[in-house]
Amino acid sequence: MDKPNTASLPPGTQVIGRVASILTHIGQQPVTGLSTRDLVTLTGLSRPTLLRMLGALEALGYVGRDATSGNWLLGSELQVLGALSSQRFSIEQLAREPLQRLADASGESAFFSLRRGSHTVCVGHAEGGFPLRSFVLYVGRRFPLGVASAGMAIFAELSEAEQQRVLADNAAELETYGPANTPERILQHARETRERGYVVNPGLILAGSWGMAAPVFDAAGAPIAALSFTGVESRFGPDRQPELGRLLVEEAQGMTEALARGA
Repeated sequence: MDKPNTASLPPGTQVIGRVASILTHIGQQPVTGLSTRDLVTLTGLSRPTLLRMLGALEALGYVGRDATSGNWLLGSELQVLGALSSQRFSIEQLAREPLQRLADASGESAFFSLRRGSHTVCVGHAEGGFPLRSFVLYVGRRFPLGVASAGMAIFAELSEAEQQRVLADNAAELETYGPANTPERILQHARETRERGYVVNPGLILAGSWGMAAPVFDAAGAPIAALSFTGVESRFGPDRQPELGRLLVEEAQGMTEALARGA
């Protein structure tokens, strides 16, 4: 599970990073929640400190406890804030129709991910008609830039200097993704992606779970998001990749043009 990067926070603001870490980790398990023990392990906080923070967040409505399991869940106040925040992020609404077209045309699960610092977070999806699914990616899932299809689509479009900064920021986390996602392999994959024009991820996160992606750019030309497919290996053979890549690139270019127009 991904840890928020709090290393760049100014001195004296570490408590903000701790609270953000707690909420982010709980948000990674929106249905089942996380136990106090899980959160101690994931956040690195002592149990007394963690419980004090959770108690304050619970009093404010930002977290709550499941009556049966005792696990911590995101609270109703965050739903209110999320609804208010979503009014600003028209890009997520802009992605809805492209996602549905991608799912309908391909039969695969289509996803939309946004860049968040040195990571991506999945914020939208549409299910295709093919009955087999890959569950590596889902709404709310975060990956380091360069890992998974969407993260690679964005990473490949960064300058060399920014790529090196991202790899340095995520160095410890990348170690948890195995030998297929070392900095050297990520840079090689980025070069291949630029040459091809879209990402092909041949099970680099989980064997048998393949993905493809194309980047979306903002009005200034910066890669800020990606459209992607995720599914089982048999659906991403060499004979099918060019057509899937074309679909992704066309929809991503359409979103990029809409953002340039201020849509």
